Amino acid sequence: MAGGSGAREVHCRRVSRPGSPGSEVPAASLAGPRAEARPAGGGGGSRRAAQDRCSSGVPSAAWQHPFLNVFRHFRVDEWKRSSKEGDVAVVTDKVLKSAVYRIRGSVSASNYIQLPRASTQSLGLTGRYLYVLFRPLPTKHFVIHLDMSTEDGQVIRVSFSNLFKEFKSSATWLQFPFVFETKTPRRDLAGVAPPRARWTCLQLDLRNVLMVYLNRHYSHLKSIRLCASLLVRNLYTSDLSFDPAVTVAEARHAKLSVNPMPREMTFPVPKGESWHDRYIHIRFPSDGSKVPGEQVENSCFPPEAVFLGHMSRRPPHPVVFDKPLLSSRSPVTQTSSPTLSCQVLSASSRLPEVSLTCKYPEVSSVSAASIHGQCPSAWDEVTDAHTVARGRHVLADKSSGVPMALEDIGSCKLFLPDPVLRLKGVIGFGGHSTQWALWTKDGKSVVYPCHAVIIVLQIDTGQQRFFLGHTDKVSALALTGSDTLLASAQVQPPSMVRLWDFQTGACLSLFRSPLHTICSLSFSGSGTLLCGVGKDRHGRTVVVAWGTDQVGLGGEVVVLAKVHTDFDIQTFRIAFFDETRMASCGRGSVRLWRLRGGVLRSCAVDLGEYCSLELSDLAFAQALDGRCAPSASMLFVCSHSGHILEIDHQRMAVQHVRRLLPAQPPDVPLTEKQNFSVGSGIAISSFSVSAATCAVGSEDGYLRLWPLDFSSVLLEAEHDGPVSSVSFSPDGLRVLSTTTSGHLGCLDVPSREYTVLARSHMAPVLALSTEQNRGQMATVSLDHTVRIWDLATLQQLYDFSSSEDTPCAVAFHPTMPSFFCGFSSGAVRSFSLENSGVLVEHTRHRGAITSLVITPDGRFLFSSCSQGSLVQYSCAVSRCCVLRVAANMVCQDGRPNPNILAVSGDSCRLAFVGPSKCMVTIVESASLDKLLHVDVSTLNLASNHPDWAVAVCFGPGKSGHLLVSTSSNKAVVLDAESGHVIRELSSVRSRACSSLALSDDGRLLLAATDRTVTVWDYPTQANPSCQVYIGHSEPVHVVAFTPDQLQVISVGDAIFLWDILATPERDGSDPEAPPVHEAGSSAGQLEDLASGASGLPRQQVPIPSQASPPPLSTHDRLLEGSTGTFSASDEEGLCEENHVSEAFLQGQAPAPPVLVEREASGAGDAPRDTAKSSWTHAELPSHHSQMSEWSLRSGKTGLPTRPDSYKHFTPRYKASTRVKSVSFPPAGREQLRLKAVVGYNGNGRANMVWRPDTGFFAYTCGRLVVVEDLHSGTQRHWLGHPQEISTLALNQDGQILASASCCGNTAVRCQIRIWDVPKGLCRHLLSHHDTAVQALAFSPDDEFLVTLGDYADRNLALWSMATYELLSSTCLLEPVHGVAFNPWDANELICVGTSAITFWLLQHHGTDTSFQVHQEPVPEELGASELTSLCYGASPLLYCGSSSGQVCVWDTGTGHCFLAWEADDGEIGVLLCSGSRLISGSNTKRLRLWAVGVVPELRRKGSSARSSSVFMERELTLDGAIVSASFDGGMDMGVVGTTAGTIWYISWTEGTSTRLISGHRTKVNEVVFSPSESHCATCGDDGSVRVWSLASMELVIQFQVLNQSCLCLAWTPPSCGLPEQQQVVAGYSDGTLRVFSISRTAMELKMHPHRTALTAIAFSSDGQTILSGDKDGLVAISHPCTGMTFRVLSDHRGAPISAIQSTSKEYGDLGVEGVELWLAASGDQRVSVWASDWLRGRCELLEWLSFPAPATSEAPGLLPPSLAAFCPWDRAMLVCVGLGAHEEVVFYSLRQKQVVQKTPLPFFAMSLSLSPGAQLMVVGFAECMLRLLDCAAGTAQDFEGHDDSVHLCRFTPSGRLLFTAAHNEILVWEVTDP
Repeated sequence: MAGGSGAREVHCRRVSRPGSPGSEVPAASLAGPRAEARPAGGGGGSRRAAQDRCSSGVPSAAWQHPFLNVFRHFRVDEWKRSSKEGDVAVVTDKVLKSAVYRIRGSVSASNYIQLPRASTQSLGLTGRYLYVLFRPLPTKHFVIHLDMSTEDGQVIRVSFSNLFKEFKSSATWLQFPFVFETKTPRRDLAGVAPPRARWTCLQLDLRNVLMVYLNRHYSHLKSIRLCASLLVRNLYTSDLSFDPAVTVAEARHAKLSVNPMPREMTFPVPKGESWHDRYIHIRFPSDGSKVPGEQVENSCFPPEAVFLGHMSRRPPHPVVFDKPLLSSRSPVTQTSSPTLSCQVLSASSRLPEVSLTCKYPEVSSVSAASIHGQCPSAWDEVTDAHTVARGRHVLADKSSGVPMALEDIGSCKLFLPDPVLRLKGVIGFGGHSTQWALWTKDGKSVVYPCHAVIIVLQIDTGQQRFFLGHTDKVSALALTGSDTLLASAQVQPPSMVRLWDFQTGACLSLFRSPLHTICSLSFSGSGTLLCGVGKDRHGRTVVVAWGTDQVGLGGEVVVLAKVHTDFDIQTFRIAFFDETRMASCGRGSVRLWRLRGGVLRSCAVDLGEYCSLELSDLAFAQALDGRCAPSASMLFVCSHSGHILEIDHQRMAVQHVRRLLPAQPPDVPLTEKQNFSVGSGIAISSFSVSAATCAVGSEDGYLRLWPLDFSSVLLEAEHDGPVSSVSFSPDGLRVLSTTTSGHLGCLDVPSREYTVLARSHMAPVLALSTEQNRGQMATVSLDHTVRIWDLATLQQLYDFSSSEDTPCAVAFHPTMPSFFCGFSSGAVRSFSLENSGVLVEHTRHRGAITSLVITPDGRFLFSSCSQGSLVQYSCAVSRCCVLRVAANMVCQDGRPNPNILAVSGDSCRLAFVGPSKCMVTIVESASLDKLLHVDVSTLNLASNHPDWAVAVCFGPGKSGHLLVSTSSNKAVVLDAESGHVIRELSSVRSRACSSLALSDDGRLLLAATDRTVTVWDYPTQANPSCQVYIGHSEPVHVVAFTPDQLQVISVGDAIFLWDILATPERDGSDPEAPPVHEAGSSAGQLEDLASGASGLPRQQVPIPSQASPPPLSTHDRLLEGSTGTFSASDEEGLCEENHVSEAFLQGQAPAPPVLVEREASGAGDAPRDTAKSSWTHAELPSHHSQMSEWSLRSGKTGLPTRPDSYKHFTPRYKASTRVKSVSFPPAGREQLRLKAVVGYNGNGRANMVWRPDTGFFAYTCGRLVVVEDLHSGTQRHWLGHPQEISTLALNQDGQILASASCCGNTAVRCQIRIWDVPKGLCRHLLSHHDTAVQALAFSPDDEFLVTLGDYADRNLALWSMATYELLSSTCLLEPVHGVAFNPWDANELICVGTSAITFWLLQHHGTDTSFQVHQEPVPEELGASELTSLCYGASPLLYCGSSSGQVCVWDTGTGHCFLAWEADDGEIGVLLCSGSRLISGSNTKRLRLWAVGVVPELRRKGSSARSSSVFMERELTLDGAIVSASFDGGMDMGVVGTTAGTIWYISWTEGTSTRLISGHRTKVNEVVFSPSESHCATCGDDGSVRVWSLASMELVIQFQVLNQSCLCLAWTPPSCGLPEQQQVVAGYSDGTLRVFSISRTAMELKMHPHRTALTAIAFSSDGQTILSGDKDGLVAISHPCTGMTFRVLSDHRGAPISAIQSTSKEYGDLGVEGVELWLAASGDQRVSVWASDWLRGRCELLEWLSFPAPATSEAPGLLPPSLAAFCPWDRAMLVCVGLGAHEEVVFYSLRQKQVVQKTPLPFFAMSLSLSPGAQLMVVGFAECMLRLLDCAAGTAQDFEGHDDSVHLCRFTPSGRLLFTAAHNEILVWEVTDP
């Protein structure tokens, strides 16, 4: 076998790619129909023989294994299947002593070797690696071009050359510089080859090149072009990575695990010399699929091989030195770089004699497929000295005897999601031309360009989707009638044309047109013919016809005909009734065209006296039935003079001529023929015809509708500019119109309503500003307009224009409805948004305004101009005034740039570029006193040119950072106090960052770099990852975050709005602090660890807990001889039966895990022999050994790795512990009755069931099962679970409900409860799983219940529902995500998991039950994704969802997957199917309805099935990831639960979602009530304040503050009885205080009285004063009317305020004056009592109490809070808990000045509330219980129901209801009479 070292069997298997588009058949076009009998150069037999061994007919790549000699296989020496151009000759090389090809010439593009010969052919080489054996010619340049095809049919060009000076990339082209570096003071980084250039083995990893740099999947190598000047020996492809320095003999002798270079590929090495002394090996890039440690351990590379880590600054490219860099005298050389440091150590150069040990730190493995638009994390490897210089890969000649090893490189973890931005909306239209706007086939969407982006706008919803890829403005568009293909051309000559799959947005073909510029495109009706009109480079008109019928099948576009014309063409269209006929019109010309026999011919229509008309547009008339025969079709042509010509295209004659006049009298009829030399007609620019009407667009700005006889105007609409195009919708009921002023609109003919679809700036946008309260954005542009936009709808609200003055800068006032604008004349004007007028104008500047900035507190405004002046304004009032004018402060040669000025977040400092462009100055914002000067020119000492500052930006919060963008393409982070450089960030582009923006949480840094937006992971100290986003066709001027920090705005040629896919983390630490990696997770981190692994954003930074970590399944094992009975003594009275049959005691399966089958019998039964089972899959070994009923396993040694799937339930970490001894009150004597549960546990999975036929509706909240009547809202509550419930399942007849809870400190096993639905009683209690139950499923006949353990348990258990016995239990090899019974066969069930789908068949042998198992791997089409969900469809179909958002369909009869399609962007966790409808729910919050009625028909097609027939009917976006869903049989309505803790009612018929159940997602911090007790309000860590109706507990109002936690709340007291006086005051974690009006549902006031988080708040008794306490112990007294804080008390400084309460003073014997009493309790066990009269300014300390702190805390969590309250039935009595050394309630009398009573408690109290109605007191404990104390009777009752520490208790004002909260659970209790 040629080319290989030995014969190798070729294995061919059938490969099915369901749903994927067609691609090129590898090498089919080169091989032709003949078969070659000779062996191929790559070995492995003939190509035909290899193909014949594949039964499926799919071309196999086996003929290319193990490697392929490209030159030999394609017979380069014959030049039949390859081509050469220029000076190409065969010469003999003295070094290699063999013939090589020499390619030389002064112009590289004119001297080359190309394979294959024609561009329409394909090499079809599928090898992963390409080996290029070449030598650059000395002092010359060379270029290597590779055209690679991706799996989706896209052709990507990858080029390597020493001509390139920098790395460049686009969607279709990658350019890598090949750099030779010389050891000189100034290195020419992109120069010619050195005089002694050596032979080089360039090993290119083609798969990783596409994956790392473009995130695309490599399919095959299409073509190769080797351009001058170089010597090339050969090219090889292979899937193996060869080491050229190792021979076959050395590898065999040393038993190395490397692939030695095959003999024919090796370079000759003289005896006694080293390979690396003579040659160079470059591997680019290396395999990024392994972590670095694996690469070193698994590959014995020579000691000279160096692996480099994550390159975060610039994409790598090979660089070659011409001289050694390493001296033999210096065995250890340290090289520094911005990214990594590589240390060179001394070692032997003989490979078999040396053993190098490389230690790597913990490095997060990042898949190459996850890198998008950012610097790669691949590990690059070369076999010579390798260093890093400015982010480049530098290859150096090796010094003899100086090999290298790798230094500790640190962690390279990427913290940014991939991608972190997603384009949501674009404001803009046109760019190059405004005449292109197209209808889709259904008439629901329009397609139009916006500069380089093509937008599809859905008219009804306003949603946009985008086609990205053009690098310049789009000049023409065309869409097929069937909406299959979209063609687009761009302006940049020579014009490139793209063909898109319109439905998927994928680019099917990219080709260079023969036209210099394209001005028009037109598709035929079938989409098989595309015509284009444009100009060649000589200015002549050219018409080209392309054949596009093979594009969708993987073929290429073919030029059918091309013709040059001398006449003018303004419009060119293909006739809809005949694809071979076309028509064109232009200046004095109407021509009819025909394509026949590959020739395009035309014939002119005789226009007679109208031959001099300026014809502008044409349209073919439509028949009334929509199907027009050619003989019945007329051609309408319009002109700029108002003439409309009707032409019979069959006779090629003008039938009628009409002229439209602007002011035609109504009584004068239009004649068929008028003299066009008389009068001035309407200048018609566009024309469109429907079946009975025509639309005319004219330059006077009118759109007019006429009948076809033009007897009268039917309808007209006036625009704000000349109409450039009009177009009827396919149904003829709507007209689309565009104007030259950037206006896109739609006229509905029946209703005569006009809708504006898009508006646009007509020139580049210079600056923007956003406003928080109204969600508005202001932009200024060179088109002399200032526009105000709505950020939610992207619609224009206001338009301010000036014909003479150009706006240059803009800034919103943060608190007032106004904005400021700076103009080119130097004027600064203030505009009011209320009356749209100018408030004030200032003209203190002499030059154009360059920047405007306003302080966040709204006090000062600053403006700078091009003359260097800085002006300070006072803008605290509506009419701002000038405070100071400072000359020569700002850089004078600055152009308009919003980032020249910057204000710190605390409004105290102002930074600007000046007084010179090399200086950055920081001053005080109030006084303009200079604080700091930084000379930017001294920051880059290595450069010969001084740097200057381009933009400045302050860091958020207390970071103390100032970011400066410099001219050397860097962003420098400075200490704003000292000016020291903290670190530098280098731009990946060649342009400086013109704008910088840092998010409020300090996580993301934005930069505008040329035409791209760059995003950095700012907190990462070393090697911060970055991502680059394209889309703009012109430089981006400004980037900014929206006020809510959820979106990004970039402006330049248009306005782009990007969604941020990374949820901001609330972190109070310094953003510059490096991340800390712990070896293990503490107990307090388990919640965050779990949420991060599930794909959901972490809610808070992990905080070390004071408690010990919770035990991980630490239960006692049953000893031999013990009975198998499990006693649930603490559940007596709640279950009808409390004895459970349990088979095994589960632990951790011994390593390695094996699939174990177990059987069990009932309790007390003797052990039975295990029935033998047959395993049909080779990887699942059968176990036939006898097993005892009790199988002991080793305990768990650690927490197993959680799968990257949000489907897995992870119990929320709780520091609380439950107790078994609870003194429950006697039946019928309870003083509290659970009335309602507020909230749904979004942490559960499939924990909601709904049966539409019976109306049964149940869900879980904590450890409660809530059964709710959806009509009346009444609830029943099923208690009994000791821990949080993970999942639910309802049997087929709806009579049995199964619920499962996780294990915990009171339950060593998971509990599965079987509930009787009608009675609401627990029938049975099952226990088997160790950690958590992942899923429950009943068999279709309700005889069996299957329970699936989670990723840590990995057990599948089968139960009999008749006897509740455990029939069988199996330990799984890997985590399983879902399980389901076959609805048509109760003996079959299916599981989906990490790498396979498992079919389980139940086999019954008497009383024994066993499983027969069969596994099928995940289809290759899904890549590395996992199957995460499943549901059955019509027999025998099974639908499975994957972690990558795909849905695949299986034939359960054959066990094969035959169809797959992209159903979502994220993981699909929920699938439901009924009839012809399928519902998918994912972690992207999307719920989608699919029409799958054609899938049974597609099943019969097998592997040839395509998913194009499966379409999405509806889509809804909810508030969280979908975790549970239930729908009716018709899939018309259903109920869906999300991770946000919300249950939604879904109506697909109406397309609506209605909130049924809602609650806080995070911890509830306070509950307050209205005086009338009609409403209550809650607040939580999620920053929301929610107002509920107390009668129905339905959410009424929600106030949301982003990125803050609401920690305390208060409602106005009863003295404020009027509705307009009803207010809620809330305190937040940032120290702010907000007052919300309930009647007006708006925020009335925002104050900032504290610097730290507020912890307690209260109104005074008259409601005119607010008392607030913070974390530092300060108490502030503020007026809610004025917002002023008039007093601050610091008596409790140092300890957080835990409680504040105010009451009216009714007793005169306390010895102080005042009208009310109020108290404050702090965390240091102190209580202060005050008497105050705020109207008189009096506040006097009445009492100061100090209690001893507890010596030790029995509670496992934090210390109990110190709480105090006034006793409602004795206002002179204080009730205190948490204060003292013992667990007790202390009653302190203010009159007697002493403790009068102590009531013992079982535990330390966490919460306290006293009833105003009766002498009742309730205390909540960390032990998940609460105690009700009757102070009058002296009795106590304990109650359970919560799943966590009861940290909040509140009685309503009447005392009839009690609210208790544990984390986010709220329970409402009704107080009953004893």
